[in-house]
Amino acid sequence: MRELRYLFALLVGSKRKYVDPSRAVEILKDAFKSNDSQQQDVSEFTHKLLDWLEDAFQIKAEEERDGEKPKNPMVELFYGRFLAVGVLEGKKFENTEMFGQYPLQVNGFKDLHECLEAAMIEGEIESLHSENSAKSGQEHWFTELPPVLTFELSRFEFNQALGRPEKIHNKLEFPPILYLDRYMHKNREITRIKRDEIKRLKEYLTVLQQRLERYLSYGSGPKRFPLVDVLQYALEFASSKPVCTSPVDDLGASAPASGTLPAQTSPSTIEQQGPSSSDVPSTSPVQRSVIHKPFTQSRIPPDLPMHPAPRHITEEELSVLEGCLHRWRTEVENDTRDLQESISRIHRTIELMYSDKTMVQVPYRLHAVLVHEGQANAGHYWAYIYDHHQKRWMKYNDISVTKSTWEELERDSFGGYRNASAYCLMYINDKEQYLIQEEFNKETGQILVGMDTLPSDLRDYVKEDNKRFEKELEEWDAELAQKAQQEKLLSQIPRAPAPSPAPVQAGEPEYLEQPSRTDLSKHLKEDSVQAINKALAEQEDRGPEAIMDSSSDNGPAQPAPNQRVVEVAIPDVGTFVIESEEGGYDDEVMLTPNMQGIIMAIGKARNVYDRCGPEAGFFKAIKLEYTRLLKLAQEDPPPECDYRLRHAIVYFIQNQAPKKIIERTLLEQFGDHNLSFDERCRNIMKVAQSKLEMIKPDEVNMEEYERWHQDYRNFRETTMFLMVGLEFFQKKSYMEALLYLIYAYQNNKELLSKGPYRGHDEELISHYRRECLLKLNEHAAALFESGDDQEVNNGLIIMNELIVPCLPLLLVDEMEEKDIVAVEDMRNRWCSYLGQEMEPNLQEKLTDFLPKLLDCSTEIKGFNDPPKLPSYSTHELCERYARIMLSLSRTPADGR
Repeated sequence: MRELRYLFALLVGSKRKYVDPSRAVEILKDAFKSNDSQQQDVSEFTHKLLDWLEDAFQIKAEEERDGEKPKNPMVELFYGRFLAVGVLEGKKFENTEMFGQYPLQVNGFKDLHECLEAAMIEGEIESLHSENSAKSGQEHWFTELPPVLTFELSRFEFNQALGRPEKIHNKLEFPPILYLDRYMHKNREITRIKRDEIKRLKEYLTVLQQRLERYLSYGSGPKRFPLVDVLQYALEFASSKPVCTSPVDDLGASAPASGTLPAQTSPSTIEQQGPSSSDVPSTSPVQRSVIHKPFTQSRIPPDLPMHPAPRHITEEELSVLEGCLHRWRTEVENDTRDLQESISRIHRTIELMYSDKTMVQVPYRLHAVLVHEGQANAGHYWAYIYDHHQKRWMKYNDISVTKSTWEELERDSFGGYRNASAYCLMYINDKEQYLIQEEFNKETGQILVGMDTLPSDLRDYVKEDNKRFEKELEEWDAELAQKAQQEKLLSQIPRAPAPSPAPVQAGEPEYLEQPSRTDLSKHLKEDSVQAINKALAEQEDRGPEAIMDSSSDNGPAQPAPNQRVVEVAIPDVGTFVIESEEGGYDDEVMLTPNMQGIIMAIGKARNVYDRCGPEAGFFKAIKLEYTRLLKLAQEDPPPECDYRLRHAIVYFIQNQAPKKIIERTLLEQFGDHNLSFDERCRNIMKVAQSKLEMIKPDEVNMEEYERWHQDYRNFRETTMFLMVGLEFFQKKSYMEALLYLIYAYQNNKELLSKGPYRGHDEELISHYRRECLLKLNEHAAALFESGDDQEVNNGLIIMNELIVPCLPLLLVDEMEEKDIVAVEDMRNRWCSYLGQEMEPNLQEKLTDFLPKLLDCSTEIKGFNDPPKLPSYSTHELCERYARIMLSLSRTPADGR
């Protein structure tokens, strides 16, 4: 009890981002541990927790009572009573029982009231109203409701066939305000009358629905059609233009020439046409091979009717038939409409049965919803709790507490969507204001908030914990300052200039401009105003295509002071007003290849959107974009134009990713919030987002989805390692280039093990990695030959820290002959010093060093952490990669 008090007090007044409940949870686990050590479900745990708290409060209440009966706050808040009235084997009985969590069955019911009606009536209740009956049954009537009413929704059932429990995912609606008057004992006579009336109405409703079904599904065969349509089809047939020949004869009269005679032509037609093509000499100049023309050869002759029609019908017959069919169709339409209106009236009557003033006197407001997502044997829990002071719902998900809405609660709690549904509902008496009202200081009259609402002992405990937290922050700040000082000292060591002025970040490289939802917040926080303003600064005669493809290295244009919006020209679409990052848009994303393609597709789908609405426009746009990406994936571009870098979907298509992965990725891109800059794009974005929400967990394997996107992130990261390594190589900064090329080769090899299109040209990376090692080896040897102690030591450091650890990487694959030759060249270079005269200290250092160089082991030693990569946008990455690839020779004359 003490730990729970501390836990809830910390939740009220702690300065920490979240409170660690481990101590209280461990005590609860020990207290509730069952004999067989099996995991208990949440309902069982809640029952035991309430019982435990009830016992704890009872002990406290008995200690403090002063001659009066002790009051237990748990009982006062959470427990109510109901009266069970029934008949058992012909004998009537009445029992009063106490309840805490009221259990309700979910299966077979559509809303909470239906669940309650079923729970309040058990067995054959007709016997309760008659004197002579042996049937058994009972009714439950609430006599006393608790201030906090908890409903336990039974969403699990045991599958006898499979021998395991299963979760019930059926949709079950529940209202924000629940009126319980119909279930109160004081209203039982009125409720019984209304229940009888509802029962009668439902029986009548069933009859009407059966009659309506006969009109809507007419026919005696396996296929049924609406009777109105059947009569309309008959009327259309009778009114069609009569024909005097059979459809077969009509086709025979217009049969093709002998060279293209169909096999199904009638014998009489063959006789009329004379000899077949086989009787005609092969030398005939008219004869030639048949060419299939699907759009012209199968065209229907102009005189052939499109629909079947009567052979013979007189004007009198047609007049009578049309009159009958018109009259019958009108009668059927009227009957159908009358049935539908009667059914609607009955539904409305049933819905309003308990809406009169006498039945809305016991309102309970929904206060909390506990949600489970998953299956019977595993899942995740979270809760929605209503903040009565701020008038909004809050979502409590582990350490995350976020604002929510009733719409989100409905989606996650009603069921039928994904595998999430509510398993517990907590309602509070809407007339008991003390449950939610503010506390006031008795002396000053001011509202008490935060720690002021706590007793003095708990307030002191929270203050002490906050002091400990402040001390932890000071220690953490001191540690960070120490690390920053160390990094500053390390940065003062001379290093080769970086190939790019882009800032170095310790995090993962930016993944594609349209990342998965789980990574969206991480990758869309870029400083993008410069990119947009730079695009606007380009010359107007370059056109929108040039603006979209412009390099990010040419220097950004300075934005105007307090600029809030800019205009961006999107190729083939037009010029749009885009808000700056302050307005919630990532302007740099607007210029990426993905976004450019999507906006172009939406622009091309404009006509469909205008004619048929957002959903049709969305399907047209997504089809256009997928077709474009499919064509790109089928092309064989030069290395400098790698479409995989521009579009993740091209990478997925080339590597035969599952269709569901590609579809979801494309939906993610069309659902990007950056598309909300105009009405058409925003509406299509909303359609895409709704489609994403409709995807069920069993339709897309999210683990597989994440694996594919992780593979693509690895591909982009490998590209960055390769690009930066080659840039360093061209600057002759071989020490810096080597580490990038080593990681590029290792990552690329792992990618290629999964498929030939997963990575880059392995031979290219191998060549420049080998060249780096050879040049560094020559440099180290030259330093050694200088004889200067400092230079010699620097040369040996290069060998020991860079060359020697890399040799196993070149020797591990015996098929790479060029790598093996390069290793032998490096070793021979140092072995050549053995026959030369040198200073004793140099001889000693060489003797110590050579065994390491000549070690034939292929055991790969551990390297340092991968070098940090600059952060590149997709546009910049593609441009810099193209530039470096164009500058390289694809067929080196010298393999070494």
